[in-house]
Amino acid sequence: MSTTAPRPDERADARYSRPDASMSLLTNVVEHSLDDGYADEARRTGRYGSSRLPTTLRGKLVLGLGIALVATILSMGVSQVQQNAPVAAKQRQELIDRINQTTTTADGVQQQVGQLESQLDQARRNAVSAPDTAQLDELELVVGTTPVSGPGIQVSVDDAASAGTDLNNASPRAGAGFSNTGRVRDSDLQLVVNALWQSGAEAIAINGQRLTNLSAIRAAGDAILVNDHPLTLPYVLQAIGGPGLEQSFQNNAYGGLYLGQLKQNYQIRYGVSAQGGLSLPAASVGPLLNAHPSPSEGTKRP
Repeated sequence: MSTTAPRPDERADARYSRPDASMSLLTNVVEHSLDDGYADEARRTGRYGSSRLPTTLRGKLVLGLGIALVATILSMGVSQVQQNAPVAAKQRQELIDRINQTTTTADGVQQQVGQLESQLDQARRNAVSAPDTAQLDELELVVGTTPVSGPGIQVSVDDAASAGTDLNNASPRAGAGFSNTGRVRDSDLQLVVNALWQSGAEAIAINGQRLTNLSAIRAAGDAILVNDHPLTLPYVLQAIGGPGLEQSFQNNAYGGLYLGQLKQNYQIRYGVSAQGGLSLPAASVGPLLNAHPSPSEGTKRP
């Protein structure tokens, strides 16, 4: 690498004698932080380079009193904070104790509710004659008001990977909407559930929500609701049934065949597996209401 020696007129110029000559603007800013006009005025009034601290005895006393006053105020503030700290800690502990006490009370009430519900079920059974007990058990199984267990199958259905809903079981509202063909729709779950019933399922639950003859599978915005409870991905359908349930579901037009088409056309992910022992919870069934004809002429309410 070759260098060119400066010309005689350049050597005579002081700008070329400094290594930082190319940064003259920055050098001037650093060395002359105060504008020249302000500097001249400060020199003229005798304030350039002078200290701002008072020089007279009175000024020093005033400054000292001001510093002492600030220190006193700060000391009083620190002392007040230290005095209030135990009070705040005590109030916080009292609040924690009240929360724990309320939680314990709520847990006790919940246990009482469970015991009363068990007593009520037993009273209902006692009110039914022995020959009708088997029929009552069968009806409870059909309507889903009692927990059940037994062998069956588990069907897992999930959105396509391209749908962008793989967010650690995030809310289904976080997706791009049901217009995305890679999303599982409520109608898809309805068809799969119907296929399970047709294949011989005796009890079905979706994400822990037991299905009854009053259950609804519907969409609310971008969410799928079962029994008015929003579901999160993946959708897990558990069905209890006989040994031929899995094969029958796989061959059903709206079961395994339908899910296979969804996977092929829209990359919907699903899986079907046999389960030796499933436990499904009881459904939360509200009170049943009896309908009566409206009173009119010639009609009496029974």
